[in-house]
Amino acid sequence: MQIVADLLVATQQSGQEGIKTTSLLTKANLSHSRLSKFLENLTGAGLINKIEFDGKNTFVITSKGRQYLDSYVNFSSIAESFGLEL
Repeated sequence: MQIVADLLVATQQSGQEGIKTTSLLTKANLSHSRLSKFLENLTGAGLINKIEFDGKNTFVITSKGRQYLDSYVNFSSIAESFGLEL
């Protein structure tokens, strides 16, 4: 869940310009194959959109992705208040 949240935060911070795969690899500190699986799941769930241009992929967070991220942040803060670590 934390990796998904990190990917969504990085994508959200990039704004409407989107974020390229290489930048996501660096920010998430994941291998390319592992990142590919996460991105496939996130696009399949409608949390991010994949935009292909000139042979390169750019990812943009969707409104559903923003809602998920907000819910995760709320849940995380509640869990912390009970002394739980996610």
